[in-house]
Amino acid sequence: MTEPHNSKPFLWALFLVFSVLWFYGLDLRSLVPTDEGRYAEMAREMVATGDWVTTRLNGVKYFEKPPLQIWMTALTFELFGLGEWQARFWTGLCGMLGIVLTALAGTKVFNPRVGFYAGLTLASCFYWASMGHINSLDMGLSGMMTAALCALLIAQRDDATAKERRNWMLLCWAGMALAVLSKGLIGVVLPGAVLVLYTVLTRDWAIWKRLHVGKGLLTFFAITTPWFVLVSLKNPEFAHFFFIHEHFERFLTKTHRREGPWHYFIPMLLVGIVPWLGMLAQSLWQSWRPSLEVAQPVFQAKKLLLIWAGFIFFFFSYSGSKLPSYILPIFPALALLVAAYMENATRKGMMLGAALVALLGALGLAFGSRLPAVASDAHDHTLYLAYLPWVLAAAAALLVGGVIGLWYARRLQRDLIVLALALAGFAGSYLMQLGFEPFGYDRSGKSLVPATLAELTPQTKIYAVGMYDQTLPFYLQRTTTLVAHRDELDFGLANDPSLWIENVDDFFKLWRDGPKALAIIRPGSYLEFQGKGLPMRLIAQDLRRVIITNDLKK
Repeated sequence: MTEPHNSKPFLWALFLVFSVLWFYGLDLRSLVPTDEGRYAEMAREMVATGDWVTTRLNGVKYFEKPPLQIWMTALTFELFGLGEWQARFWTGLCGMLGIVLTALAGTKVFNPRVGFYAGLTLASCFYWASMGHINSLDMGLSGMMTAALCALLIAQRDDATAKERRNWMLLCWAGMALAVLSKGLIGVVLPGAVLVLYTVLTRDWAIWKRLHVGKGLLTFFAITTPWFVLVSLKNPEFAHFFFIHEHFERFLTKTHRREGPWHYFIPMLLVGIVPWLGMLAQSLWQSWRPSLEVAQPVFQAKKLLLIWAGFIFFFFSYSGSKLPSYILPIFPALALLVAAYMENATRKGMMLGAALVALLGALGLAFGSRLPAVASDAHDHTLYLAYLPWVLAAAAALLVGGVIGLWYARRLQRDLIVLALALAGFAGSYLMQLGFEPFGYDRSGKSLVPATLAELTPQTKIYAVGMYDQTLPFYLQRTTTLVAHRDELDFGLANDPSLWIENVDDFFKLWRDGPKALAIIRPGSYLEFQGKGLPMRLIAQDLRRVIITNDLKK
Protein backbone atom coordinates (compact mmCIF):
# COMPACT_ATOMS: atom_id res chain seq x y z
CA MET A 1 0.00 0.00 0.00
CA THR A 2 1.36 3.43 -0.99
CA GLU A 3 1.95 5.68 2.01
CA PRO A 4 0.06 9.01 1.91
CA HIS A 5 3.19 11.11 1.51
CA ASN A 6 4.12 9.16 -1.63
CA SER A 7 0.67 9.15 -3.24
CA LYS A 8 0.36 12.01 -5.71
CA PRO A 9 -3.42 11.58 -6.22
CA PHE A 10 -3.93 11.75 -2.44
CA LEU A 11 -1.65 14.77 -2.04
CA TRP A 12 -3.35 16.72 -4.83
CA ALA A 13 -6.83 15.85 -3.53
CA LEU A 14 -5.84 16.91 0.00
CA PHE A 15 -4.34 20.16 -1.27
CA LEU A 16 -7.42 20.96 -3.37
CA VAL A 17 -9.85 20.41 -0.49
CA PHE A 18 -7.62 22.37 1.89
CA SER A 19 -7.29 25.28 -0.57
CA VAL A 20 -11.07 25.51 -1.01
CA LEU A 21 -11.60 25.61 2.76
CA TRP A 22 -8.72 28.04 3.29
CA PHE A 23 -9.93 30.66 0.82
CA TYR A 24 -13.62 30.09 1.48
CA GLY A 25 -13.00 31.03 5.11
CA LEU A 26 -11.86 34.53 4.12
CA ASP A 27 -15.44 35.69 3.54
CA LEU A 28 -17.20 34.27 6.59
CA ARG A 29 -16.59 37.07 9.11
CA SER A 30 -17.02 40.81 9.37
CA LEU A 31 -13.94 43.02 9.37
CA VAL A 32 -12.84 43.61 12.95
CA PRO A 33 -11.16 46.80 14.18
CA THR A 34 -8.50 47.88 14.35
CA ASP A 35 -6.19 46.27 11.80
CA GLU A 36 -8.76 44.72 9.47
CA GLY A 37 -10.72 47.92 9.02
CA ARG A 38 -7.61 50.10 8.79
CA TYR A 39 -5.85 48.21 6.00
CA ALA A 40 -9.03 47.59 4.04
CA GLU A 41 -9.83 51.31 4.18
CA MET A 42 -6.31 52.33 3.14
CA ALA A 43 -6.60 50.12 0.06
CA ARG A 44 -10.06 51.47 -0.72
CA GLU A 45 -8.74 55.03 -0.53
CA MET A 46 -5.82 54.10 -2.79
CA VAL A 47 -8.28 52.92 -5.42
CA ALA A 48 -10.54 55.97 -4.92
CA THR A 49 -7.71 58.53 -5.20
CA GLY A 50 -5.63 56.74 -7.80
CA ASP A 51 -2.51 57.61 -5.79
CA TRP A 52 -0.39 54.45 -5.49
CA VAL A 53 2.62 56.21 -3.98
CA THR A 54 1.40 58.14 -0.93
CA THR A 55 -0.54 55.87 1.42
CA ARG A 56 -3.43 57.44 3.31
CA LEU A 57 -5.86 56.57 6.07
CA ASN A 58 -9.03 58.63 6.39
CA GLY A 59 -7.61 60.97 3.75
CA VAL A 60 -4.55 61.67 5.92
CA LYS A 61 -0.98 60.70 5.01
CA TYR A 62 -0.17 57.49 6.83
CA PHE A 63 3.44 56.34 6.70
CA GLU A 64 3.63 53.84 9.56
CA LYS A 65 4.11 50.92 7.17
CA PRO A 66 5.27 50.35 3.57
CA PRO A 67 2.67 49.78 0.86
CA LEU A 68 2.96 46.18 -0.43
CA GLN A 69 -0.15 44.85 1.29
CA ILE A 70 -2.10 48.03 0.48
CA TRP A 71 -1.08 47.69 -3.16
CA MET A 72 -2.12 44.05 -3.37
CA THR A 73 -5.43 44.63 -1.60
CA ALA A 74 -6.15 47.65 -3.79
CA LEU A 75 -5.40 45.53 -6.84
CA THR A 76 -7.82 42.89 -5.54
CA PHE A 77 -10.48 45.58 -5.10
CA GLU A 78 -9.85 46.77 -8.65
CA LEU A 79 -10.30 43.23 -10.01
CA PHE A 80 -13.11 41.90 -7.81
CA GLY A 81 -14.73 44.91 -6.12
CA LEU A 82 -14.94 45.85 -2.45
CA GLY A 83 -15.66 43.12 0.04
CA GLU A 84 -14.46 41.22 3.07
CA TRP A 85 -12.83 38.30 1.29
CA GLN A 86 -11.15 40.73 -1.07
CA ALA A 87 -9.78 42.66 1.93
CA ARG A 88 -8.30 39.44 3.34
CA PHE A 89 -7.18 37.86 0.07
CA TRP A 90 -3.53 38.97 0.22
CA THR A 91 -3.26 37.75 3.80
CA GLY A 92 -4.78 34.40 2.83
CA LEU A 93 -2.51 34.12 -0.18
CA CYS A 94 0.59 34.80 1.92
CA GLY A 95 -0.50 32.19 4.46
CA MET A 96 -0.96 29.63 1.71
CA LEU A 97 2.37 30.61 0.12
CA GLY A 98 4.11 30.01 3.44
CA ILE A 99 2.58 26.53 3.71
CA VAL A 100 3.55 25.53 0.16
CA LEU A 101 7.10 26.86 0.47
CA THR A 102 7.59 25.19 3.84
CA ALA A 103 6.48 21.87 2.39
CA LEU A 104 8.77 22.39 -0.61
CA ALA A 105 11.76 23.25 1.58
CA GLY A 106 11.13 20.20 3.74
CA THR A 107 11.05 18.02 0.64
CA LYS A 108 14.21 19.39 -0.96
CA VAL A 109 16.33 19.92 2.15
CA PHE A 110 15.28 16.73 3.96
CA ASN A 111 12.98 14.34 2.04
CA PRO A 112 9.39 14.03 0.76
CA ARG A 113 8.09 12.66 4.08
CA VAL A 114 9.44 15.66 6.01
CA GLY A 115 8.01 18.00 3.36
CA PHE A 116 4.59 16.38 3.74
CA TYR A 117 4.76 16.66 7.52
CA ALA A 118 6.02 20.27 7.41
CA GLY A 119 3.15 21.43 5.20
CA LEU A 120 0.59 19.71 7.41
CA THR A 121 2.21 21.07 10.57
CA LEU A 122 2.21 24.71 9.48
CA ALA A 123 -1.27 24.55 7.92
CA SER A 124 -2.73 23.27 11.19
CA CYS A 125 -0.86 25.46 13.70
CA PHE A 126 -3.53 27.48 15.49
CA TYR A 127 -1.61 30.72 15.05
CA TRP A 128 -0.76 30.34 11.38
CA ALA A 129 -4.22 29.08 10.40
CA SER A 130 -5.91 31.90 12.34
CA MET A 131 -3.67 34.76 11.22
CA GLY A 132 -3.99 33.60 7.62
CA HIS A 133 -7.62 34.71 7.80
CA ILE A 134 -7.09 38.10 9.47
CA ASN A 135 -6.25 41.23 7.49
CA SER A 136 -3.09 42.33 9.27
CA LEU A 137 0.41 43.11 8.03
CA ASP A 138 2.13 40.37 10.00
CA MET A 139 0.98 37.50 7.79
CA GLY A 140 2.11 39.41 4.70
CA LEU A 141 5.50 39.98 6.35
CA SER A 142 5.66 36.34 7.45
CA GLY A 143 4.83 35.08 3.98
CA MET A 144 7.66 37.07 2.45
CA MET A 145 10.12 36.14 5.22
CA THR A 146 9.14 32.49 4.74
CA ALA A 147 9.98 32.86 1.05
CA ALA A 148 13.41 34.21 2.04
CA LEU A 149 13.98 31.45 4.61
CA CYS A 150 12.88 28.57 2.41
CA ALA A 151 14.80 29.86 -0.60
CA LEU A 152 17.93 30.14 1.55
CA LEU A 153 17.49 26.58 2.82
CA ILE A 154 16.99 25.16 -0.67
CA ALA A 155 19.87 27.17 -2.14
CA GLN A 156 22.37 26.20 0.54
CA ARG A 157 21.67 22.47 0.74
CA ASP A 158 24.75 20.43 -0.01
CA ASP A 159 23.45 18.82 -3.21
CA ALA A 160 22.26 22.05 -4.86
CA THR A 161 23.62 22.69 -8.35
CA ALA A 162 25.28 26.00 -9.17
CA LYS A 163 22.22 27.10 -11.15
CA GLU A 164 19.83 26.13 -8.35
CA ARG A 165 21.93 27.94 -5.79
CA ARG A 166 21.98 31.14 -7.84
CA ASN A 167 18.25 31.13 -8.65
CA TRP A 168 17.10 30.26 -5.16
CA MET A 169 19.42 32.83 -3.60
CA LEU A 170 18.00 35.51 -5.89
CA LEU A 171 14.55 34.46 -4.71
CA CYS A 172 15.82 34.77 -1.13
CA TRP A 173 16.97 38.33 -1.78
CA ALA A 174 13.64 39.11 -3.47
CA GLY A 175 11.81 37.67 -0.46
CA MET A 176 13.70 39.99 1.88
CA ALA A 177 12.96 42.95 -0.39
CA LEU A 178 9.24 42.16 -0.40
CA ALA A 179 9.38 41.71 3.38
CA VAL A 180 10.82 45.25 3.64
CA LEU A 181 7.97 46.53 1.46
CA SER A 182 5.58 44.64 3.71
CA LYS A 183 6.61 46.01 7.09
CA GLY A 184 9.92 47.79 6.99
CA LEU A 185 13.56 47.14 7.76
CA ILE A 186 12.93 44.07 9.92
CA GLY A 187 12.37 42.25 6.63
CA VAL A 188 16.14 42.33 6.05
CA VAL A 189 17.50 42.97 9.56
CA LEU A 190 16.07 39.78 11.07
CA PRO A 191 17.24 37.37 8.32
CA GLY A 192 20.61 39.13 8.25
CA ALA A 193 21.09 38.79 12.01
CA VAL A 194 20.09 35.12 11.85
CA LEU A 195 22.69 34.47 9.15
CA VAL A 196 25.41 36.19 11.18
CA LEU A 197 24.53 34.16 14.28
CA TYR A 198 24.45 30.96 12.27
CA THR A 199 27.89 31.69 10.85
CA VAL A 200 29.38 32.39 14.27
CA LEU A 201 27.78 29.43 16.04
CA THR A 202 28.48 26.84 13.33
CA ARG A 203 31.68 28.40 11.95
CA ASP A 204 30.33 27.95 8.45
CA TRP A 205 32.21 30.97 7.10
CA ALA A 206 32.07 29.65 3.55
CA ILE A 207 28.32 30.28 3.34
CA TRP A 208 29.04 33.94 2.58
CA LYS A 209 30.65 32.88 -0.69
CA ARG A 210 27.43 31.11 -1.67
CA LEU A 211 24.99 33.99 -1.10
CA HIS A 212 25.43 35.68 -4.53
CA VAL A 213 25.69 38.99 -2.68
CA GLY A 214 26.34 41.15 -5.76
CA LYS A 215 23.36 39.98 -7.81
CA GLY A 216 21.33 39.68 -4.64
CA LEU A 217 21.84 43.31 -3.66
CA LEU A 218 20.95 44.41 -7.18
CA THR A 219 17.73 42.39 -6.92
CA PHE A 220 16.98 43.71 -3.44
CA PHE A 221 17.43 47.39 -4.33
CA ALA A 222 15.68 47.04 -7.69
CA ILE A 223 12.57 45.95 -5.81
CA THR A 224 12.73 48.29 -2.80
CA THR A 225 14.26 51.52 -4.10
CA PRO A 226 11.61 52.84 -6.52
CA TRP A 227 8.85 53.33 -3.95
CA PHE A 228 11.12 54.73 -1.23
CA VAL A 229 12.52 57.28 -3.70
CA LEU A 230 9.13 58.26 -5.11
CA VAL A 231 7.42 58.62 -1.73
CA SER A 232 10.34 60.65 -0.36
CA LEU A 233 10.29 63.00 -3.35
CA LYS A 234 6.55 63.57 -2.97
CA ASN A 235 6.67 63.74 0.84
CA PRO A 236 9.89 65.19 2.30
CA GLU A 237 8.66 64.44 5.82
CA PHE A 238 8.51 60.69 5.13
CA ALA A 239 12.09 59.59 5.74
CA HIS A 240 12.50 60.76 9.34
CA PHE A 241 9.10 59.48 10.43
CA PHE A 242 9.44 56.09 8.78
CA PHE A 243 13.05 55.20 9.51
CA ILE A 244 13.53 56.86 12.91
CA HIS A 245 10.12 56.97 14.57
CA GLU A 246 8.69 53.75 13.17
CA HIS A 247 11.83 51.62 13.56
CA PHE A 248 14.31 52.72 16.21
CA GLU A 249 11.84 54.42 18.54
CA ARG A 250 9.33 51.57 18.17
CA PHE A 251 11.94 48.95 19.13
CA LEU A 252 13.89 50.84 21.78
CA THR A 253 11.12 52.76 23.54
CA LYS A 254 7.52 52.42 24.66
CA THR A 255 6.35 55.33 22.54
CA HIS A 256 3.68 53.17 20.86
CA ARG A 257 2.24 52.02 24.22
CA ARG A 258 2.52 48.34 23.26
CA GLU A 259 4.88 47.23 25.98
CA GLY A 260 4.71 43.87 27.71
CA PRO A 261 6.78 41.69 30.08
CA TRP A 262 9.70 39.56 28.87
CA HIS A 263 7.49 36.45 28.87
CA TYR A 264 4.75 38.15 26.82
CA PHE A 265 5.07 35.80 23.84
CA ILE A 266 5.48 32.49 25.71
CA PRO A 267 1.74 31.78 26.15
CA MET A 268 1.14 32.78 22.54
CA LEU A 269 3.79 30.37 21.34
CA LEU A 270 2.38 27.51 23.41
CA VAL A 271 -1.18 28.08 22.20
CA GLY A 272 -0.13 28.99 18.68
CA ILE A 273 1.81 25.75 18.07
CA VAL A 274 -1.18 23.52 19.00
CA PRO A 275 -1.69 20.68 17.97
CA TRP A 276 2.09 20.17 17.90
CA LEU A 277 2.86 21.31 21.43
CA GLY A 278 3.78 17.79 22.50
CA MET A 279 6.43 17.62 19.76
CA LEU A 280 7.94 21.08 20.28
CA ALA A 281 10.50 20.52 23.06
CA GLN A 282 11.82 17.29 21.52
CA SER A 283 12.19 18.87 18.08
CA LEU A 284 14.09 21.88 19.47
CA TRP A 285 16.46 19.64 21.41
CA GLN A 286 17.04 17.32 18.46
CA SER A 287 17.80 20.25 16.16
CA TRP A 288 20.87 21.33 18.14
CA ARG A 289 22.39 18.17 19.58
CA PRO A 290 25.26 16.64 17.57
CA SER A 291 24.09 14.28 14.86
CA LEU A 292 25.02 10.61 15.11
CA GLU A 293 25.61 10.48 11.37
CA VAL A 294 29.19 9.81 10.30
CA ALA A 295 29.15 12.29 7.43
CA GLN A 296 28.16 15.71 8.69
CA PRO A 297 26.53 18.06 6.16
CA VAL A 298 28.31 21.31 5.37
CA PHE A 299 25.09 23.29 5.63
CA GLN A 300 23.36 22.62 8.97
CA ALA A 301 19.74 23.37 8.13
CA LYS A 302 18.27 22.41 11.51
CA LYS A 303 20.60 24.73 13.37
CA LEU A 304 19.73 27.61 11.06
CA LEU A 305 16.02 26.94 11.64
CA LEU A 306 16.54 26.88 15.40
CA ILE A 307 18.50 30.14 15.31
CA TRP A 308 15.79 31.70 13.12
CA ALA A 309 13.04 30.81 15.57
CA GLY A 310 15.06 31.59 18.69
CA PHE A 311 16.50 34.93 17.60
CA ILE A 312 13.22 36.33 16.26
CA PHE A 313 11.42 35.23 19.43
CA PHE A 314 14.10 36.89 21.59
CA PHE A 315 14.19 40.03 19.41
CA PHE A 316 10.51 40.78 19.88
CA SER A 317 10.53 39.71 23.53
CA TYR A 318 13.19 42.36 24.14
CA SER A 319 11.45 45.01 22.04
CA GLY A 320 9.62 47.86 23.74
CA SER A 321 6.71 47.36 21.35
CA LYS A 322 4.82 44.06 21.48
CA LEU A 323 1.75 42.73 19.71
CA PRO A 324 0.67 39.05 19.65
CA SER A 325 1.26 38.56 15.93
CA TYR A 326 4.88 39.74 15.96
CA ILE A 327 6.26 36.21 16.44
CA LEU A 328 4.34 34.78 13.48
CA PRO A 329 7.49 34.48 11.26
CA ILE A 330 8.94 31.78 13.55
CA PHE A 331 6.20 29.22 12.84
CA PRO A 332 7.44 27.98 9.43
CA ALA A 333 10.85 27.26 11.01
CA LEU A 334 9.20 25.47 13.93
CA ALA A 335 7.03 23.48 11.50
CA LEU A 336 10.14 22.24 9.68
CA LEU A 337 11.84 21.30 12.95
CA VAL A 338 8.78 19.46 14.23
CA ALA A 339 8.42 17.67 10.89
CA ALA A 340 12.07 16.59 10.91
CA TYR A 341 11.64 15.27 14.45
CA MET A 342 8.48 13.31 13.65
CA GLU A 343 10.18 11.50 10.78
CA ASN A 344 12.23 9.48 13.26
CA ALA A 345 10.34 9.98 16.52
CA THR A 346 9.89 6.99 18.77
CA ARG A 347 6.51 5.39 19.39
CA LYS A 348 6.58 6.91 22.87
CA GLY A 349 7.25 10.39 21.48
CA MET A 350 4.43 10.19 18.95
CA MET A 351 2.02 8.83 21.57
CA LEU A 352 2.93 11.70 23.89
CA GLY A 353 2.16 14.26 21.18
CA ALA A 354 -1.18 12.66 20.31
CA ALA A 355 -2.11 12.22 23.97
CA LEU A 356 -1.54 15.90 24.69
CA VAL A 357 -3.85 16.86 21.81
CA ALA A 358 -6.53 14.53 23.18
CA LEU A 359 -6.02 15.98 26.66
CA LEU A 360 -6.41 19.55 25.42
CA GLY A 361 -9.63 18.55 23.68
CA ALA A 362 -10.94 16.84 26.80
CA LEU A 363 -10.12 19.87 28.95
CA GLY A 364 -11.86 22.11 26.43
CA LEU A 365 -15.00 19.99 26.64
CA ALA A 366 -14.83 19.80 30.42
CA PHE A 367 -14.30 23.48 31.10
CA GLY A 368 -15.57 25.14 27.91
CA SER A 369 -19.06 25.56 29.33
CA ARG A 370 -17.60 28.09 31.77
CA LEU A 371 -16.60 30.41 28.93
CA PRO A 372 -19.62 32.76 29.26
CA ALA A 373 -18.58 33.44 32.86
CA VAL A 374 -15.68 35.61 31.63
CA ALA A 375 -18.16 38.11 30.15
CA SER A 376 -18.10 41.53 31.80
CA ASP A 377 -21.76 42.35 31.11
CA ALA A 378 -25.02 40.88 29.83
CA HIS A 379 -24.30 41.86 26.23
CA ASP A 380 -20.95 40.09 26.16
CA HIS A 381 -22.53 37.14 27.95
CA THR A 382 -24.89 36.73 24.99
CA LEU A 383 -21.94 36.80 22.56
CA TYR A 384 -20.02 34.22 24.54
CA LEU A 385 -23.06 31.96 24.65
CA ALA A 386 -23.23 32.14 20.86
CA TYR A 387 -19.54 31.34 20.65
CA LEU A 388 -19.69 28.41 23.10
CA PRO A 389 -20.93 25.69 20.66
CA TRP A 390 -18.09 26.48 18.29
CA VAL A 391 -15.50 26.27 21.06
CA LEU A 392 -16.91 22.94 22.20
CA ALA A 393 -16.90 21.67 18.60
CA ALA A 394 -13.25 22.71 18.26
CA ALA A 395 -12.41 20.91 21.50
CA ALA A 396 -14.24 17.82 20.26
CA ALA A 397 -12.18 17.93 17.04
CA LEU A 398 -8.97 17.97 19.07
CA LEU A 399 -10.16 15.12 21.27
CA VAL A 400 -11.18 12.94 18.32
CA GLY A 401 -8.01 13.75 16.39
CA GLY A 402 -5.84 13.02 19.43
CA VAL A 403 -7.54 9.68 20.08
CA ILE A 404 -7.18 8.65 16.42
CA GLY A 405 -3.55 9.76 16.53
CA LEU A 406 -3.02 7.58 19.61
CA TRP A 407 -4.55 4.61 17.82
CA TYR A 408 -2.16 4.97 14.91
CA ALA A 409 0.75 5.75 17.24
CA ARG A 410 0.44 2.29 18.79
CA ARG A 411 1.30 0.91 15.35
CA LEU A 412 3.71 3.77 14.60
CA GLN A 413 1.92 4.60 11.34
CA ARG A 414 3.58 7.98 11.08
CA ASP A 415 1.77 9.45 8.08
CA LEU A 416 -1.63 8.67 9.58
CA ILE A 417 -0.67 10.01 13.02
CA VAL A 418 0.46 13.32 11.54
CA LEU A 419 -2.56 13.51 9.25
CA ALA A 420 -4.97 12.87 12.14
CA LEU A 421 -3.39 15.56 14.34
CA ALA A 422 -3.19 18.05 11.45
CA LEU A 423 -6.85 17.60 10.54
CA ALA A 424 -7.79 18.03 14.19
CA GLY A 425 -5.74 21.20 14.53
CA PHE A 426 -7.01 22.79 11.34
CA ALA A 427 -10.62 21.86 12.11
CA GLY A 428 -10.32 23.31 15.62
CA SER A 429 -8.86 26.56 14.37
CA TYR A 430 -11.39 26.82 11.54
CA LEU A 431 -14.37 26.24 13.84
CA MET A 432 -13.18 28.86 16.33
CA GLN A 433 -12.76 31.38 13.50
CA LEU A 434 -16.27 30.73 12.17
CA GLY A 435 -17.80 31.02 15.61
CA PHE A 436 -16.17 34.39 16.24
CA GLU A 437 -18.53 36.18 13.85
CA PRO A 438 -20.98 37.40 16.56
CA PHE A 439 -18.06 39.25 18.16
CA GLY A 440 -16.82 40.50 14.79
CA TYR A 441 -20.22 41.73 13.67
CA ASP A 442 -20.73 43.46 17.02
CA ARG A 443 -17.38 45.24 16.90
CA SER A 444 -17.50 46.14 13.22
CA GLY A 445 -20.54 48.42 13.43
CA LYS A 446 -22.10 46.79 10.34
CA SER A 447 -25.54 46.91 11.96
CA LEU A 448 -25.40 50.73 11.70
CA VAL A 449 -24.52 50.82 8.01
CA PRO A 450 -27.97 50.54 6.33
CA ALA A 451 -29.53 53.36 8.36
CA THR A 452 -26.44 55.53 7.87
CA LEU A 453 -26.28 55.00 4.11
CA ALA A 454 -29.94 56.00 3.86
CA GLU A 455 -28.99 59.46 5.21
CA LEU A 456 -25.92 60.01 3.06
CA THR A 457 -25.63 61.98 -0.15
CA PRO A 458 -22.38 62.60 -2.05
CA GLN A 459 -22.17 66.03 -0.41
CA THR A 460 -22.86 64.92 3.17
CA LYS A 461 -19.89 65.39 5.48
CA ILE A 462 -19.22 62.86 8.25
CA TYR A 463 -17.51 63.96 11.47
CA ALA A 464 -15.81 61.59 13.90
CA VAL A 465 -15.91 63.35 17.27
CA GLY A 466 -13.45 62.28 19.95
CA MET A 467 -12.79 58.99 18.17
CA TYR A 468 -11.88 57.35 14.90
CA ASP A 469 -13.85 54.27 13.96
CA GLN A 470 -11.60 51.85 12.08
CA THR A 471 -14.27 49.88 10.20
CA LEU A 472 -17.24 52.13 9.40
CA PRO A 473 -15.35 54.25 6.83
CA PHE A 474 -14.72 51.11 4.78
CA TYR A 475 -18.30 49.87 4.98
CA LEU A 476 -19.67 53.37 4.28
CA GLN A 477 -17.00 53.97 1.60
CA ARG A 478 -16.46 57.47 3.00
CA THR A 479 -13.71 59.22 4.95
CA THR A 480 -14.50 61.30 8.03
CA THR A 481 -13.36 64.64 9.45
CA LEU A 482 -11.76 64.10 12.85
CA VAL A 483 -12.77 66.34 15.73
CA ALA A 484 -10.67 66.65 18.92
CA HIS A 485 -8.94 63.36 18.17
CA ARG A 486 -5.66 62.53 16.40
CA ASP A 487 -4.16 59.35 17.89
CA GLU A 488 -2.39 57.30 15.16
CA LEU A 489 -3.13 60.01 12.58
CA ASP A 490 -1.17 62.55 14.59
CA PHE A 491 1.76 62.72 12.15
CA GLY A 492 -0.38 63.28 9.06
CA LEU A 493 -2.62 65.83 10.76
CA ALA A 494 0.37 67.71 12.19
CA ASN A 495 1.62 68.14 8.63
CA ASP A 496 -1.81 69.16 7.33
CA PRO A 497 -3.92 70.66 10.17
CA SER A 498 -6.66 71.64 7.71
CA LEU A 499 -7.83 68.02 7.66
CA TRP A 500 -9.20 68.04 11.20
CA ILE A 501 -11.02 70.20 13.76
CA GLU A 502 -9.02 70.76 16.91
CA ASN A 503 -11.75 71.42 19.46
CA VAL A 504 -15.37 70.49 19.99
CA ASP A 505 -16.57 74.11 20.18
CA ASP A 506 -15.53 74.72 16.57
CA PHE A 507 -17.36 71.55 15.60
CA PHE A 508 -20.50 72.74 17.41
CA LYS A 509 -20.51 75.95 15.38
CA LEU A 510 -20.15 74.08 12.08
CA TRP A 511 -22.80 71.59 13.19
CA ARG A 512 -25.32 74.31 14.02
CA ASP A 513 -24.68 76.62 11.08
CA GLY A 514 -23.58 74.30 8.31
CA PRO A 515 -25.40 72.06 5.83
CA LYS A 516 -26.60 68.56 6.62
CA ALA A 517 -23.88 66.44 8.20
CA LEU A 518 -23.49 63.22 10.15
CA ALA A 519 -21.32 62.51 13.16
CA ILE A 520 -19.97 59.34 14.71
CA ILE A 521 -19.63 59.78 18.46
CA ARG A 522 -19.30 57.70 21.61
CA PRO A 523 -22.41 56.92 23.71
CA GLY A 524 -21.05 59.12 26.50
CA SER A 525 -20.64 62.03 24.10
CA TYR A 526 -24.22 61.57 22.92
CA LEU A 527 -25.52 62.13 26.44
CA GLU A 528 -23.16 65.07 26.92
CA PHE A 529 -24.27 66.73 23.67
CA GLN A 530 -27.90 66.20 24.61
CA GLY A 531 -27.23 68.01 27.87
CA LYS A 532 -25.71 70.94 25.97
CA GLY A 533 -28.77 71.22 23.76
CA LEU A 534 -26.96 70.39 20.53
CA PRO A 535 -29.52 69.97 17.73
CA MET A 536 -29.34 66.38 16.53
CA ARG A 537 -31.38 63.42 15.40
CA LEU A 538 -30.39 59.87 16.22
CA ILE A 539 -29.80 57.70 13.17
CA ALA A 540 -28.37 54.50 14.65
CA GLN A 541 -26.45 53.28 17.66
CA ASP A 542 -24.80 50.30 19.29
CA LEU A 543 -22.81 49.90 22.50
CA ARG A 544 -19.66 51.43 21.01
CA ARG A 545 -20.83 54.26 18.79
CA VAL A 546 -23.75 56.55 18.03
CA ILE A 547 -24.51 58.14 14.66
CA ILE A 548 -26.39 61.43 14.58
CA THR A 549 -27.32 64.10 12.06
CA ASN A 550 -28.02 67.84 12.34
CA ASP A 551 -30.92 67.44 9.90
CA LEU A 552 -33.88 67.24 12.27
CA LYS A 553 -36.36 66.29 9.55
CA LYS A 554 -37.16 62.58 9.45
